Amino acid sequence: MTRPMGWPREPESSSASLARTFAFPLLGDVLVARAQWRPFPAIGDRDAWRRAEPELARVVLDRAEAERGREWPVLPARLYARYSRDGDRTAYQSACKERRAALHRFVLAECLTGAGRFVDDVVDLVWAICEETSWSYPATSHPPRLDAGTEWDGSLPDPDEPVVDLFSAETGSSLAWTVYLLQPVLGAAYPRVAGRVTAEVRRRLLVPYRTVDEWRWLRRRSDGRPPSNWNAWIHSNLLAAGLLLEDDAYARAALVARIARGLDAFLDGYGADGGCDEGISYFWQAGARLFECLDLLDSATGGKLEPFEHPKLAELARFAQRMHVGGDSYVNHGDGSARQRQGGELLYRFGAKVGAADVRAHALAMRDTADPPSADGVPLHRSLAALFDTEYAEAAPARPPLPRDSWLPDLEVLTCRSAGGSSDGLFLAAKAGHNGESHGHNDVGSFVVAVDGVPAVVDVGVGVYTRATFSGERFGIWTMQSGYHNVPVVDGVEQAPGPRFAAHDVTCAVGGDGAGLRLDLAGAYPPEAGILRWVRDLRLDRAAGEIVLHDEFELDHQPGRLALHLMSWPAPEHDTGRVVLHTGPGRALRIEFDPDLVDAGSERVPTDDPRLAGAWGDAVHRIVLAVRRPAPTGALRIVLRPVDVQHQR
Repeated sequence: MTRPMGWPREPESSSASLARTFAFPLLGDVLVARAQWRPFPAIGDRDAWRRAEPELARVVLDRAEAERGREWPVLPARLYARYSRDGDRTAYQSACKERRAALHRFVLAECLTGAGRFVDDVVDLVWAICEETSWSYPATSHPPRLDAGTEWDGSLPDPDEPVVDLFSAETGSSLAWTVYLLQPVLGAAYPRVAGRVTAEVRRRLLVPYRTVDEWRWLRRRSDGRPPSNWNAWIHSNLLAAGLLLEDDAYARAALVARIARGLDAFLDGYGADGGCDEGISYFWQAGARLFECLDLLDSATGGKLEPFEHPKLAELARFAQRMHVGGDSYVNHGDGSARQRQGGELLYRFGAKVGAADVRAHALAMRDTADPPSADGVPLHRSLAALFDTEYAEAAPARPPLPRDSWLPDLEVLTCRSAGGSSDGLFLAAKAGHNGESHGHNDVGSFVVAVDGVPAVVDVGVGVYTRATFSGERFGIWTMQSGYHNVPVVDGVEQAPGPRFAAHDVTCAVGGDGAGLRLDLAGAYPPEAGILRWVRDLRLDRAAGEIVLHDEFELDHQPGRLALHLMSWPAPEHDTGRVVLHTGPGRALRIEFDPDLVDAGSERVPTDDPRLAGAWGDAVHRIVLAVRRPAPTGALRIVLRPVDVQHQR
């Protein structure tokens, strides 16, 4: 391969394994040429499209037929500017997403029918998207010069400075898949479309990615933290766009080699336990996106370089099952939702590639709780995988693994349950860690308890994102504050944000009789809390059928008020020395404490935010266990056990 003018000379491959696997000198011999690469059937393969998964195909066709001929509204500047004016990021994003979701439906509908009825609709949207000044959303459009301390107006995008971010990359990928799938019909009806798409993707994405090293998502951040989900998410889309549109062999190989090095930075941020510090919701845009990168690379190199040999991948694929409470309920530390209802096709393929039967079983069990098939809000390539993964669709039902105990020492998260393979009885998840995790909340020492797979003591999660969510105002949002997590508050002082506010002396013990986590969470609080030591011991006792929380503390002052907060989904019922949370017909979680030491109260916390309401309905509740006679030293003991309601007394 000859290096074209304008391409930087790539440095030697580092010792990181993906960079070695996809080293530039190897790629010239194994990278399949664009014209020969067939990651999915294109429109000309009528037999394949006739065999596409029928339920999803029907849903796509019904929606596309209903929208055929629709005129799509413009995206006014004032809509983009709302983010800088009033903090609203939803209005512009929703309008953009509506365009792209419709494009996906029309592309799939044309491939499914092959009759030419949707070609005009496809091109209307492709052309409109190419005419957009920016493919970036205002909330994520951060030019790399910002990292040098330059102020950014933020009200409107600069057409001369394309930004490579989550949504510009995803748009480029969508357009590239559109051209790949519909090339012959687009060429016949609208000969300029493919060239326009290729030019726009190069200008907005591939050239800036190739020539700028300062993208903040590319490597470790300035404070030393590893790159977030942005790294894998963006790379998965850049990779698809480049492989599908780029003809030049050198350019394709150089792109792959650069992406492999970028992905090494992402993988280096994961411990050997495979834990995702961004939580279960972002697993689908972090670890799952990494899988998609490797799956594309495996396909584009004809399976000759074996990227799935990386030692972290199997554990990373197991993260979802380790956070599984039961049904559609998952542990949702950080900016995550406690309800996860996506399909498991991707996870099934991930499990197959890394040889993990338990991952495949979990993925198959996800069919029971997934939302009905739809292309709405789903990347085009994921819809393609769902349409053609007949093995997943036709596989026999499977029970979820529901591992008895999972200790993730790098993440410092424990999950455990009464018995492996069953959601019956108690489930406990507890975390140590620190308050500087990506998408993290102030929640060191917090925990989740469920009964029979139903959350009782909960992590509320996060509401709809606004400008405040990722700004200096983040911890003014109640869902981020430790006062709305299951941890203590001393004289009104809560935990502080940042990686230095962390748990210490963390130990975990797991055995047949139970599992527990012990930590000192004093370090998670600022000095004004005056906490010298706050040792929390949480243990699931399988023989006794209970969870015991024991807090022992030492302060540097006489406190005026000490309280332990517990967030609950069920409305609490108070009685002397106990609070009862009804979790289902005939079942409840009973929280017991010494009424001579503790006063119990509670307050209803409305969840009028749409995202929170989708998880919890119209409210959650904050139980406040206040120490009657606060002192500089002391201990609290709380017992949580499942009970039959008729025998709760």
